[in-house]
Amino acid sequence: MNPDGIPVQVTIAAWPWGAYLGEDALENGVDVKVVSWRKYNSDMIPTNAKTTGTYVNSVLASQEATNNGYVEGLLLNQEGNVAEGPGENIFLVRDGEIYTPGLSESILSGITRETVIEMAEELGYTVHDGMTISRGELYTADELFFSGTAAEVTPIRSVDDKQIGSGTKGPVTDELQSAFFDLVGDAPEEYEHWFTMV
Repeated sequence: MNPDGIPVQVTIAAWPWGAYLGEDALENGVDVKVVSWRKYNSDMIPTNAKTTGTYVNSVLASQEATNNGYVEGLLLNQEGNVAEGPGENIFLVRDGEIYTPGLSESILSGITRETVIEMAEELGYTVHDGMTISRGELYTADELFFSGTAAEVTPIRSVDDKQIGSGTKGPVTDELQSAFFDLVGDAPEEYEHWFTMV
């Protein structure tokens, strides 16, 4: 059980990958469900580390959601506050300001999360990135969206069958999604330091 001294082997694979949460998800949004599984606490396993074994928690959450007709699940932490999706961080928009759970809420400090925060601030938005967000706040948000390596910037149109905002991609999500795709498609000079060419 102790990995010290075991050699590390690395394999890199690349393959085409369509839209992670469905072909129309980026435009029309996804329906999500708060699942019964809870996000594990950082005193159990470091939540800011992307480790293989912890994906069991994500698999269980995703299966529960999809088995009940939803596109994705949403995990609460041990205290019952919003943590994240099985493979995504979550953002909430209210009155033109952006909120996302803080690192103390048992979330992964995702690269895409950090990218969205920095882009949003550069676009002039106020971003609250250390928040505690209750489940009830999800239902009254103007907009919700996921961010993640696979999910990119995906709007959420409903949570637990409750429509979010107008039930479509909101204007803040749309602006951030466009900025994100501009960045990863053909990075402007000011972002070149974010990339390592291989």
